[in-house]
Amino acid sequence: MGAGVQKKAAGGGGRGRRRGRAVPMAEINITPFVDVMLVLLIIFMVAAPLMTVGVPVDLPETEANALPSDDEEPLTVTIEASGQLSIQNTPVERADLISRLQGIAAERSSDRIFLRADGANDWNRVAQIMGALNAAGFNNIGLVTDVGGPALSDSDG
Repeated sequence: MGAGVQKKAAGGGGRGRRRGRAVPMAEINITPFVDVMLVLLIIFMVAAPLMTVGVPVDLPETEANALPSDDEEPLTVTIEASGQLSIQNTPVERADLISRLQGIAAERSSDRIFLRADGANDWNRVAQIMGALNAAGFNNIGLVTDVGGPALSDSDG
């Protein structure tokens, strides 16, 4: 089982009383140790899935890349209350938006773009511009908002 005692073989000249002297065994039997470790491994493999706590959610699977570094200035498209579009601070016509953005996308390493829309715009106009941004090659669209708006728990209607 564990470390044991081994008797030394007789012989080796000397007095007769030292013939049966015991020498400690230098080997360790690791079989019980391995058995215990395997049992613990099985216990933890069975118990680990039971220890996860939280709300059951079917999360979407994506092939998202790591966030790009902030080497580039963030690109922003703005929709004013009147419907006027601007790329950064430069006004642009709706018909020219996709072609201008495709030219910008060719020069950038990131497909991230921020969309700022005035609250007076209807959702249809914002959704159309988001579709145009996607068609121009910008698939990572962030909607810019101001802080301090109504909380989700407010019961306005």
